[in-house]
Amino acid sequence: MDRRILWALVLGFAMTVGGVLLYASPSQAEYGDIVMERKMDSMKRANVKPVVFPHWFHRIRFKCKVCHEDIFIIKKGANDVNMQAIMEGKFCGRCHNGLVAWEPLYCDRCHSYEGR
Repeated sequence: MDRRILWALVLGFAMTVGGVLLYASPSQAEYGDIVMERKMDSMKRANVKPVVFPHWFHRIRFKCKVCHEDIFIIKKGANDVNMQAIMEGKFCGRCHNGLVAWEPLYCDRCHSYEGR
């Protein structure tokens, strides 16, 4: 086997494993991610961690206009994102509805921030 092909396979495998491990345990936010801490009181009452929105992960799959400005206003604090709205199909619930993407039934997928 050609050495270049072998190295490409090894590198591809390593990147895949690294990406899976990184995304499988998102305890820290990555560059460009958004930690949604505005509703900390209600999250503490619900015994869940703050939400980490993986902006980079969504951005590599979709163009900005898919979410902005029809779903989210690009201004800090302008979107009252909460679980009731999401369950009603607003904000994240526009896509996370069980048809386009997984339903918002797995709390720890979003509520995963461990802090700085």
